[in-house]
Amino acid sequence: MRVLLSTIGSRGDVQPLVALALALRNLGQEVHLCVPPDFRDWIESLGMPVTPIGPFLRSTGKANPSAALPTPEQRRQMMEGTLAIQFETIAAAAFGCDIIVGATALQIAAPSVAERMGIPYIFAAYCPTVLPSPHHAPPVLVMLGDTSARAMVDYRELWDLDARRWNDMWGVLLNSHRASLGLRAVNDVRSYILTDRPWLAADPTLAPWPDPADRAVFQTGAWILPDERPLSPELSAFLDAGSPPVYFGFGSIRAPENLSQVIINSARALKRRAIVSRGWADLSVVDNEPDCLVIGEVNQQALFKRVAAVVHHGGAGTTTAAARAGAPQVVIPQYYDQHYWAGRIHHLGIGTAHEGGTPTTEELTSAMRHALQPDVAARARSIATAVHSNGALLAAQRLITADKEDALQKRF
Repeated sequence: MRVLLSTIGSRGDVQPLVALALALRNLGQEVHLCVPPDFRDWIESLGMPVTPIGPFLRSTGKANPSAALPTPEQRRQMMEGTLAIQFETIAAAAFGCDIIVGATALQIAAPSVAERMGIPYIFAAYCPTVLPSPHHAPPVLVMLGDTSARAMVDYRELWDLDARRWNDMWGVLLNSHRASLGLRAVNDVRSYILTDRPWLAADPTLAPWPDPADRAVFQTGAWILPDERPLSPELSAFLDAGSPPVYFGFGSIRAPENLSQVIINSARALKRRAIVSRGWADLSVVDNEPDCLVIGEVNQQALFKRVAAVVHHGGAGTTTAAARAGAPQVVIPQYYDQHYWAGRIHHLGIGTAHEGGTPTTEELTSAMRHALQPDVAARARSIATAVHSNGALLAAQRLITADKEDALQKRF
């Protein structure tokens, strides 16, 4: 079997697919990945073929934040261009494949490509809130600060509004491409993209799929990429030189200029050393004092076992890595599903969250003080024993053994 694994997103979106790809390869299957060009060299170094899709995300993310917002016509042109690239690139990458697995809801073209080729398509989400449920609000509403959405008991009406938003954004463009391929129009774009039987690649302890549910969801567990890389000599020496430090990292998101100063001030207020991950925000130290070390790409699985706490943005991958390591967490969510992960960390009692944008020194110090309490640390260590690491293997086995009729999703 030859499997195409496709996503459009940052490292947190791509790395789980790489974990699934390696699991499939270890079981004797052929794999091909279609991901942004930022990750091509890394994946090819693992011996897997890549078809790059779209522009380099890192350079796109550094676009001038003060630039004028696009006009409606400019936005339509950008969406049309994006969709055209998806149809062309994913179709080329899928040539000769037996099944397509798409991750993240930006995979607008992938299910149509699979339908045109007559092969199964599986959509995978990394977080429950991406999938419609009466138990939670659409993440885009939480991202936009709709606090009333979080207090509701039944969210079906909001999900109906979200479905209309999908149709308004993508309906005409998607159906135009489908018509050119000889495919009939879809009336419910979101349901078509997410399919009627999606997979949930998230740990059931950290992110359970809520019951009762309106749709069948196959929860595999998180797709975790094994990491055997050693820590650098400089980092190892820093860890050995004193008490466990606090890790600060915000992954692929942009961060305000003063965040580095807030981080250092908060750590010093609690007499804690700090490890700062540079990330795409290019965080740096504010002085040359020996109580702070700035690092680049790192083996989180090894590092998080040696830190006192993990302060981060709430990405699914970082949240899961910290939970597996038994490290207390402070989550500073910025957008989309990060608010969900922040809430789960608080609910599980393994850390705390700061909602409301960039924290002040006082706010971050208070949050860290809570996370560093002995009872929180003990709870984090306890939860770590319940977090599984075999989700990618389970998903790979399901892909291989699933009957074609079971994998081929209902079309809308």
